[in-house]
Formats: sequence, structure tokens, C-alpha cells
Amino acid sequence: MTTTFLAASARVRALLLAAATLPLQLTAGPTLAAEHDLKVVATIKPIHALVAQIMDGVGTPTLLVQGAASPHNYALKPSDANALNKADIFFRVSENVEPFTRKIVTALPASVRTVTLADAPGIEILDVRTGATFEQHGHDNHDHGHHRHDGHGHDHDDDHHHGANVRDGHVWLDPRNASKMIAEIARVLSETSPADAEKFKANAARAEAALVALEADLANELKPIENKPYVVFHDAYQYFERRFGLSAVGSITVSPDAQPSAKRLTEIRKKLATLSASCVFSEPQFQPKLVTAVTEGTSARSGTLDPEGALVEPGPDAYTALLKNLVSSLKSCLAQGS
Repeated sequence: MTTTFLAASARVRALLLAAATLPLQLTAGPTLAAEHDLKVVATIKPIHALVAQIMDGVGTPTLLVQGAASPHNYALKPSDANALNKADIFFRVSENVEPFTRKIVTALPASVRTVTLADAPGIEILDVRTGATFEQHGHDNHDHGHHRHDGHGHDHDDDHHHGANVRDGHVWLDPRNASKMIAEIARVLSETSPADAEKFKANAARAEAALVALEADLANELKPIENKPYVVFHDAYQYFERRFGLSAVGSITVSPDAQPSAKRLTEIRKKLATLSASCVFSEPQFQPKLVTAVTEGTSARSGTLDPEGALVEPGPDAYTALLKNLVSSLKSCLAQGS
């Protein structure tokens, strides 16, 4: 454990303790008083977008991970701690998609309901792909094992770092999983604010119908590139690929902060040639010169995929925009030379 990590952990605890001294505008019971404004916080843009759709006409959720920040190394701000401590509901994907929430949820007041959407009924959870062409990831990108719930509605991994099955946490990239999340979001919001339950139900029905139409549109757009092989730096896309019949053939895990060694570049280029990949997709946090270094001397083209919505404007339309951007990026690279 590094000094930086310890300092960051201490800072998170200090922020939450400081926020804990602020007055809470909560009732003692499990539901809200009529005059109470529903306060909801969500971690990342795609989840925030789904929550915002269901809350339309009732309130606006607060987004934690703003701009191009990554949930894998997000640093809590004082305003975040304040919002979390006053929240009625805190939505996240899982503690391993958003590792900064791991300690936070245990420090929040019991009145804050933490909802882990990867645990929503009906969500399809896939194991991380392994093998010669899919490199091992760091633990913070995955869900390990199963979850348990404590008495305050907080969710925890029973076997974090010890599970035999390593789960892929990028569940939101399958629109059918997003539909299951919508149902869970509406259920939890309705339990917390029964007076608005009919509104939440109507919004959820409209959002789910829109997802069905979106899936059909995306499937039609992606048909021309179904069998085109490509490589990603970060294997975040198998939910999306399985839903739409795409053909990722490998992943390369490279730090966005450091140029790979000459030996590593040689290994990557050999892998590209072996897999006959026509494109290599980076992510927004990877430096463009790194993509150039990897693909130089090969026939592979480069592109960028944004699985967490780093480049998307936050709001109720962010989920749709994220998936449409993935389709656009895949087509713009893979359709070349067809």
C-alpha cells in the first residue's frame, strides 16, 4: 500500500467525517415527508443518465464523476462528501467499477440507502475473458464473487480479492442490462418517495421502450462490421460485443501514463499481426502518441472508444449518446477498406 493511497484514504475519511457534522434533512422513517426534496447521487454518467430519466419531473440527481475523470481512480471532493452525506439514495454500479466507493459506503449515515446496480434482479454478469489474447487486468476493473447487504442497505463483496470467478463490471454496456437497472432504479425511488411512484413507473416504462428501439437501431447500424476483427487496450466491451455480434479478438492492457518499452511495443505489434486485427481502439485517457507507437509499422488503424462516457455531456441523454458514440467510433475505423 503506497503513501499516496494512504493519504488519499485519510482524505476521504476526513471529508466524510466533516460532512457528517452537517445537519441531515431526513425523516426518521423509511420514506420521505411530503415537503422533503428527494436527494439522489449517482457515480458515473451512464448510471446518472438512467436515474435522471426515471426522476424526470420529480428531481435531478447529482453526478459524482464529472468530465473526463475515471471512476477507477476518482478522488472525492468536499462537495461530493456533502452531497453524499445528505443523500436519500446513492446509486453505483459496484464497488469494483467505482473502487472509491468501497470505504465511503461504510462511513455514510445509516439514512443513506446505497444501491449497487450490478446486483439488480435479472442483470447478466459475465466473467472476465482470459486466454492468450486477453491480458490480465487489475482488480479494480472487475467484480469478484457475490455481494452481501448489511443492515444499512450498503452492499459489499464477500470475497473481494479472493473470488475464484472474476466478474466483468461493465454491465451497463448491454442495453438489456440497462433495462433491468431502470426497473431497479424505479423500484427504489418509489419505495423512498411513494407519492411519486406513479411518475417513476411512467418514466421507467418510457425509458425501457426507448431502450428497445435504441437496441434495434444500433444492431442495424453494426451489421456491416459484425465480423471485423479488432483489438482494444482495455477489455471493457464484451457486454456490448455479445449483444451486437461484434468480433473483438484481444485486449492490451497498457498504462496511459507511461510509454511502453521497446520490448513491449514489439510484443504488441506481433500480437496485432497474429490476430489480423484491422483496428486498435484506445480510450480517452490514453495519450494519442501511445496509440501511434503501438500501431506504427502495422497495418492496423487506430480509434477511440469511450465506455464510461468521459466525452459525453451529463444528463438524461448521456446513456444513449454513449452507446451511439461507441457505434460511430467502431464503424469509422472498421468500415475502412470494406
